[in-house]
Amino acid sequence: MARQSISFTKPNDEWLKEQVDNNEYSSKSELVNDLIRQARKQQVEIDWIRAKLEKAENSGFTDESKDQILKQSKSLLNG
Repeated sequence: MARQSISFTKPNDEWLKEQVDNNEYSSKSELVNDLIRQARKQQVEIDWIRAKLEKAENSGFTDESKDQILKQSKSLLNG
């Protein structure tokens, strides 16, 4: 693993220490790596949503009623 040296603000450092002291994580490094993994996963989800929104915006308008759209959406969610 790559080794880094980083600085934290006092409140952030105290929060990190609390997490380790509460046995949530075995070290600050483990916690920081987990936070980065979570942020990366969130970014993938955000990118997916953004792509869906852009596709929807570029597809134009519909003549369907809101009830028809809701029915179609529910059927897609329920498989």
